[in-house]
Amino acid sequence: MGLTGIQILQMLPKTNCKECGFPTCLAFAMKVAAGQADIATCPHVSEEVKEKISEASAPPIRTIKLGSGDHIVTIGGETVLFRHEKRFDNPPPVGILLNTSMSPEEIAERIAKFKKYRWERVGVELRPEVMALEDNTHDQEAFVSLTKKIRQEVPEAVLVLMSKEKDLLAKGAEACGEHKALLYAATMENYKEMAELAKGTGFPLAVRGNSIGEAARIAEELLKMGLKDLVLDTGPQGVRELYEDQVIMRRAAIKKRYKPLGFPSITFPYRFTDNIVLEYMIASVLVAKYAGMIVLSDFRGDLLFPLLVERMNIFTDPQRPLVVEEGIYPLNGPDENAPVLVTCNFALTYFIVSGEIEGSRVPSWLLIKDTEGLSVLTAWAAGKFGADTIAEFVKKCGIAEKVKHRKLIIPGYLAGIKGELEEELPDWEIIIGPREASGLPAFLKEWKAA
Repeated sequence: MGLTGIQILQMLPKTNCKECGFPTCLAFAMKVAAGQADIATCPHVSEEVKEKISEASAPPIRTIKLGSGDHIVTIGGETVLFRHEKRFDNPPPVGILLNTSMSPEEIAERIAKFKKYRWERVGVELRPEVMALEDNTHDQEAFVSLTKKIRQEVPEAVLVLMSKEKDLLAKGAEACGEHKALLYAATMENYKEMAELAKGTGFPLAVRGNSIGEAARIAEELLKMGLKDLVLDTGPQGVRELYEDQVIMRRAAIKKRYKPLGFPSITFPYRFTDNIVLEYMIASVLVAKYAGMIVLSDFRGDLLFPLLVERMNIFTDPQRPLVVEEGIYPLNGPDENAPVLVTCNFALTYFIVSGEIEGSRVPSWLLIKDTEGLSVLTAWAAGKFGADTIAEFVKKCGIAEKVKHRKLIIPGYLAGIKGELEEELPDWEIIIGPREASGLPAFLKEWKAA
């Protein structure tokens, strides 16, 4: 278990110097214990104490960072079994497989898919992050060439280098430069030499066992050798075993603090089926239970998009609603005669409303009022989307300078505040819009500024 605030306080100098940003050492210790402050911000504790507290306060599942520069992905770092207990922190990156036996045309096609599949949903970019490069021809030159090609053409891709040969992986790692790839994999037969490679490169090392027990034994040996950044592949023989292994690993790490299984996992759904639709179904289960990384055999847009949407939904903090920034949003190229609509900044509301407006092809101004992520009726009930707050926003946002008319369309659910809003905005005519966003296209096509 992690250290308590009092236990951490006993290791601090107790000078109350305030250099950490907190008024007392006790306040700082409590924040460190809660995971809301970093022990490293105290300038007066020794490196030994910092390491001891950091180790004791670390998440039960090791946090691993891969990539370089602006393209870093984080896996692991989870602290709970169920999302409602707190939140899931690091969504599993999704990747595509390439290998050295593929033709240049097929490799080019997969690179194109990786670059192509980008979607925006409620203000979040959905995209794959990983390219797994597999040596299946024992051709060092081909493997290094493929690694360099990916680094040059797809610098945002996080790499997994897959080979049984240490020397070949070493050359691939060298071709990565400063990019921190995942080395796959250490087995019971080669873990000592793979450990040397991981230490030399500073890259995280994947472990592959023939069972969850063997993976734990290899991880335990690697921990004794001083390696901490590990990713586990338990080598399941079927889908049921794959699922059970993920659950066992998470429970062992969180409930029992069992260190050999306290690492994120890497999974390969394509190993269990030749049917790509079933492969994505398996992947969808792994997103929820509890894969650290998912490598797919190929990308298909109609299958990848719902998988990424599922991932986004599960790894959204349930205690913090998605929001968009307050302001004026021009849709379809509006001019001074375009209609003006107002709604809340709950992301789902914004994207539904803006989508309907864009679909109508009617140039419009959409005013987004900050309601702290609450929906229209919830924000109204909470006093964050009433006549006074809407009027204040309309006055200060600058929309009056962009249009000649003075007509404001409010959501149909707020019809009851029409009179009050007219009192707050005497120069504006308040128009009640449809109750549902689906009614906006027909409503806007009949709207007239004059």
